[in-house]
Amino acid sequence: MVVGRESRSKYSTHIIAVEEVEVPTCMTENSADDEQESMTTKPLLNDDHDCFSAKGGFRTMPFILANEAFAQVASYGLQPSMILYLTREYHLNMATGSNIIFLWSAATNFMPLLGAIVADSFLGRFRMILFGCVISLLGMALLWLTSMIPQVKPPPCHESNKNCSSATSFQLFLLCSCFGLTSIGFGGITSSSLAFGADQLQKAGGHNNGRVLESYFSWYYALSTISVLIAYTCIVYAQESLGWQVGFGIPVMLMLLSTLSFSLASHLYVKLKAKSSLIVEMLQVAVASYRKRHIELSTESSKLLCHHHRGPSICLPSEKLRFLNKACIILDPEKDLTTDGTAADPWSLCTVNQVEDLKSILKVIPLWSTGMIMSVNNSQLSFSVLQAKFMNRKFGPNFEMPAGSCSMFAVVGAVLWIPFYLQIILPVASRILGRPVHLSTRERMGIGMALSFVGMIVAATVELKRRSLAIREGYSDDSDAVVDMSLLWLLPQSFLTGAGATANIVAQNEFYYSEFPRSMSSISSTLSLLGMSAANLVASFLMNAIDELSKLGGKESWISTNINKGHYDYYYWVLAGLSVPNMIYFLICSKAYGPGKENKKETTFHEQDD
Repeated sequence: MVVGRESRSKYSTHIIAVEEVEVPTCMTENSADDEQESMTTKPLLNDDHDCFSAKGGFRTMPFILANEAFAQVASYGLQPSMILYLTREYHLNMATGSNIIFLWSAATNFMPLLGAIVADSFLGRFRMILFGCVISLLGMALLWLTSMIPQVKPPPCHESNKNCSSATSFQLFLLCSCFGLTSIGFGGITSSSLAFGADQLQKAGGHNNGRVLESYFSWYYALSTISVLIAYTCIVYAQESLGWQVGFGIPVMLMLLSTLSFSLASHLYVKLKAKSSLIVEMLQVAVASYRKRHIELSTESSKLLCHHHRGPSICLPSEKLRFLNKACIILDPEKDLTTDGTAADPWSLCTVNQVEDLKSILKVIPLWSTGMIMSVNNSQLSFSVLQAKFMNRKFGPNFEMPAGSCSMFAVVGAVLWIPFYLQIILPVASRILGRPVHLSTRERMGIGMALSFVGMIVAATVELKRRSLAIREGYSDDSDAVVDMSLLWLLPQSFLTGAGATANIVAQNEFYYSEFPRSMSSISSTLSLLGMSAANLVASFLMNAIDELSKLGGKESWISTNINKGHYDYYYWVLAGLSVPNMIYFLICSKAYGPGKENKKETTFHEQDD
C-alpha cells in the first residue's frame, strides 16, 4: 500500500491521495503493529499449519529441552579452563591465550545473529538447529582429538631447563578451527531453539496459551542456568581431575546426545517455513536509501509518495533521520510496484514500517554502546581462573576445587541478584518512601554498571593482596606456587560482576522490548549478544594495548604469564578507570534519549510525592 498525491486507475487500490486518507487509517507505529499482529497471526497459523493438533504440543518439549540442556553443558563446559589448556598444552603466553579466547567469545556471541538471519530467511528453525548440533559436534570432536594425538600440539616442555616448543602454524590453525566450528554450531542452536519450542506450543494451551508460553520460557531459562552451573562444576572438575582427554570427551558425548535427542522427534515437530527476516528488511532499507541518495526530499511529508502495507500501518515516515525516508519513496508506480501493489524490487523500495523499524534501532545505538565497557569487565574470566590457580582451593581434607570452577561464582551472583532486587531492594525502598517503588529500565542499567565498577575495584584490591603475599612468601619467580590465601577471596568480585551483568542485561532487554514495535521484540536478545561480541573485541584490543605499553623499556608485562611478576591489579584498575567515563557517557545518552515508552504510571526513585 502507498500514500501519495495522485491516483491512477491501474493502481487505484494501492495509491490514494493523502488529503483523502481518514485519520484512523494512519496509525501510530505501535498501534499499527498491534493491529497487524492481531490481523495476521491467525491466518498465518491456519494457512501454513492446519495440522497443529497432529504435530507439536507438549510431547515435543522433552526432546527440545534435552537438546538445549545437553548442548549448553557441552558448550559452556569448554570455556572456563580453556586458558589453562592453551598455556599448559600449547605453551601460549597469557596475552596470546586470552586473545584467542576473546575472539572465540566474540564469534560465539555474534553467530546467533547470523544464525537467526539464515534460519528466518532460508533454512527454517529445525534445519538450523540440526545444522548447529552437527557442526558443534564436529568442532568438539576435533578439540577432543587435540588432547589425544601428540602430533597436533607441541611436545611437552623439557623438565630440566623448562624450555618449551612453540605451536606450529598448522597446530594453531587446527585449534582455532575447533573454536570456529563450536561458535558456528552454538549460534545455530541458540538462534532458533527458544523460538522453535514456542512454535510447538502455539495451540497447546488453548485459551491459556499465554500462560503455557510463559511457563515454557521460565523453564527454558531455568534449565539454561542449571546447565551452566553443571558445566562450570562437573565438566571443569573432570578436566582438572581426570585430564583433558576425559574432560573434552564428556562434552562430545553430551553433544552427541543433544543431536540424537533432537533428531529422534523430527516427525513430531511443527516446522514453519522460512520467511523474510526482520534484519534482512532493515538491510533492504539501508540499500534502498543508498540507491536513492541523489533524490531530493520535500520539506513537506504530505507531498511524498510513500509505500506502505495494506490495512492499518504507518502512512508517512517520521522527520528524524530523514535520509532513510528515501527508501520508501515511490518514483514511478508503473516500475516500482507490481500489479498487486507490492514492491517490484524490495532492495529499491521498502515500506514506511521498515524505515521506522530501522530508525528505532538506530535511536538506541548510543545507549546500547554504553554497555560495552561493563561487558569488557565481565569478560575477564581467564584472569580470574589464573588467579584461582595459584590460591588455596582446598575445602576439607579430600577436596580441592578446580580453578576453572571459580567461574560459577559469577553465575551464582547473577542468580541471587534477582531475588535480592525483588525481595529486598524494592520492599525496603517502598517502606522508606511510603509508596510502591519500581526502578526504570535505565536506572537498573546504571545500577548494573555501578556494580561492575565496584567489582573491578574489589578485583584490583584482592589481586594486590594476593601478589604481595606471594612476594612476601618468596614466590616471585615461581609461577606454579600456591599462596596461602583462600579462593573465597574471589567471591565478592565475582558476585558483583555477575549481579551487575544481570541487572544491566535484563534491563537492556526490557528497555528494547518496550521501545521497539512489537514486530521487533525478538531482536532485543540479539542486540545484547551483539554487544557482548563487540565487547570481546574491545577487551582484546585493550589487553593488547596494555600488554605492549607495559613492556616498554624491557619491563615485565602487567599481563605476564607469571602472575606474580605481572601486575594484574594495575590491569583491573585500568578497567575500573574506564568505567567512570563510561557511566558519565551513559547518563548523557540517557538524557539525550528523552522520555521512553515505558509505563508512566510506574513510580521511580526520581519521582516525588504529589
